This record gives sequence, C-alpha cells and structure tokens, in this order.
Amino acid sequence: MESVDFLICGEILISHPDDSPIHGGAVAVRGDTIVAAGPLSELTKSFVAKKTINRSSGLILPGLINSHTHAAMILFRGLADDLPLKTWLEDHIFPAEARLTSELVALGTELACAEMIRCGTTGFVDMYLFEDSVASVVDRIGLRAWLGEGVFDFPSPSFSSGEEALKETERLMDKWKGHPRITITVDPHTPYTCRPELLKHSQKLAEARDALIVIHLAETEWENAEIRRLCGVSPVKHLDRLGLLGDRLLAIHCVSLSEDDISLLARRDVRVVHCPESNLKLASGVAPVPELLEAGVTVALGTDGAASNNDLDLMSEMDTAAKLHKGIKKDPTLISAPEAFSMVTTRAAKALHREDLGCLSEGYKADLVVVDMNQVHLRPCYNPVSHLVYVARSGDVQDVMVAGRMLMEDRVLTTIDEGRLLEGLSRAVEKLGL
Repeated sequence: MESVDFLICGEILISHPDDSPIHGGAVAVRGDTIVAAGPLSELTKSFVAKKTINRSSGLILPGLINSHTHAAMILFRGLADDLPLKTWLEDHIFPAEARLTSELVALGTELACAEMIRCGTTGFVDMYLFEDSVASVVDRIGLRAWLGEGVFDFPSPSFSSGEEALKETERLMDKWKGHPRITITVDPHTPYTCRPELLKHSQKLAEARDALIVIHLAETEWENAEIRRLCGVSPVKHLDRLGLLGDRLLAIHCVSLSEDDISLLARRDVRVVHCPESNLKLASGVAPVPELLEAGVTVALGTDGAASNNDLDLMSEMDTAAKLHKGIKKDPTLISAPEAFSMVTTRAAKALHREDLGCLSEGYKADLVVVDMNQVHLRPCYNPVSHLVYVARSGDVQDVMVAGRMLMEDRVLTTIDEGRLLEGLSRAVEKLGL
C-alpha cells in the first residue's frame, strides 16, 4: 500500500468536462500532485492516506480558473454602476485608483481571494497595480495566480510611466521565478492606452522571458472606431502589425470583432477570455463566442473585476456564458454545459499553457473543489455537469484544495481570518474616502 497525504472521497467525481462522472469516486494526493483519481473501491486497494476527507454527498471537480480579473478592484464594488465603460473608467475608476497604496491593494486582494475561494476558484489571472503586494498575498493564502502589473502610456498610482511598469514586471519575474503557484505576465492595458512603441517593448520582454501577454482587446465599438481612426485598421490587426498576436497572447473581451478578426485570431492561435457579465453590465456588447469556437479559437472564462461585474463568482459566470448565446441566436445547442465548464477548467489551462491543470488525473496538480450536493436545489441530479453550470451556487462549495493544501475545509477558510479581514476593510474604506 502506498502512502498519500490525502484521500478525498465523494458521491460523484468529475475528472474532465467530457468524461462520464464516476459515482463513488475519490482522488489521492501526495504533495502538490494527484497520484490517482477514480472509483474509491479501486483507490483503497492501493493507497493509505494520512488524512481522509469523506463527503458522502460531495461532487468532486477540478478547481475553477478565473482567466481575467482585477482582484483589488473589489474595493470599488458598487462605486459607479450603470455607466458606459469609458465614462465608468475615466470619470470614476481612474480617480478612485489614484488613492490606492500597496497596503490597500493587498487588503483588496485578500478580500478577493476569500470570495474566490468560497466560489470554488483555485487560480486567477490578475492585471492590476502594485502586483508585488498581490503576489505576497497570494503566496501567503495559497491560491494559484498569473499576475501582471498594468502598463499604461500615462502614470499609474504605482509607476510614473509604462516603461517603469515594464521594469517592475522584469523585477517581479526575477523575484518570483520558480514559485510553484505564482507566474508573472506582461500586461499592456489596451491598444488605446499604450502607444505602439510601448506595445512592442511589452512584446520584446515577453519573448525574452517566454511570458504570457495579457491585454484588453476589442472590448467596445468605441475602441474599434478609435484604433481604426488612429491606425487605419481594427485593434486585432493593429496588434498583428506590431507582432503581438500569437499563442502566448491572452486577449481579454474580444467583443467587437469582424469575421476577418476572428479568422486572424484563429490563425495566430491567440487565446481569448470571455467576460460575459461584465460586458453585459457595461453594455460593451457580447463577444462572438460561437464563431470563435467554430474557428478553433481557445476561449476561457473570466469574471473581470468586482467593480464591473459585481462579483467574482465563476459559478454564475458559467451559467451566463452558457445561456447568453442561446437567447441571442435562438439556438439551445450553443455553448453546452460541458463547453461552459471547460472554459474554467481544461480550456483555461490550455489558454495558460498549463498541461498539468484543468482536470483530475494522475500527474496533474492537486487543485480541486468539492460541491455539497445535499441541497434541495441540487436534487435530483441526472447530469452533474449540467447541475454545476445551471444550478449550483457558490454557497454550495464545501472544500477547496490548491497544490495539495486545503484552503477551505467544510466551508471554513483555513488561510484567511475573515473577521480580521472585514475589520481591516472597514478602516480601509474610511481611508479611501469614496
């Protein structure tokens, strides 16, 4: 009998969005890695666990990956609702962000991490400010994260110029190199807030460090028109001219796309992140996800920041992503439940170039979630994946493990003191003076 650190046992195991559920399933974990996943009756023949977690009504699934957010913007949740993106950003968010400090960003990030863990999120992609503080919080709490300092043509609250932000990015790459859960990315904000030279410098750094580039792209019709006015082509073709399009580009939103844009994204193997709830709330439009998928583009799912969503709940985001195009196209077959689930698991892992995340199988990282199915709204259950997408709520999440470490056990956060956090938040809101 082999010794393992954990044996997580449940009523149902979903190891992959396209695989049949295993009833009476379990996952064996040693260190930060899954040793085996399958029927409990088989695993108990081979493994003895230092700790066994029995969830008789538990649905065990891969940890959810939020492929785009601005974690610390949770400090501005509800600050400026029901406004167009440009007005919301320039008249409200940018002025509020001018008051930020590294300490406030750290506090906001911890609050965001608490919410994401409770929603079943095990990893997130963050573009924001004072990212070294974000990394320190993530390191302490235990989530997995891809973090990038926002790069702008104009001064940000943390740096005087985009070039300084790129220098900070390089410093962060050196500081956090080799960390098992933290990856540093290069994050030029948008094509309209970064001049071409700054975008080229971002690409050069990403190439030199084999890093991902994260950028908001074609989010609105206004952006499309503005870049066409300035550059004579669409935002997608503008980035292609500059050499940014490729399989290591994570393009966020991609709402305002032509057929040629979609074809170009597919040919360059660009990875797209769909943020339906934020796009709907800001009236930016709806990304052509069915067309992107049909063209072969890898599409992941993100919540965006809590200032524009207004939550970090991937359960809700999956539900919206699965239903949105059904209504628009009047076709109930579009974006099936397994497709929506894959956008926060296997497709998210592919978008991030991680072959060891997104499913529960031998050799994969031990990032997993247990949902408590013993709820009136989750019974009966004929199709567990359908229930995850269309029925389950964040409050149903019972356990969260990242890299073999329990971050929430039986609904109790193990690495965050929620009482202390909320007390600190009250003082921070007073300090912000918003």
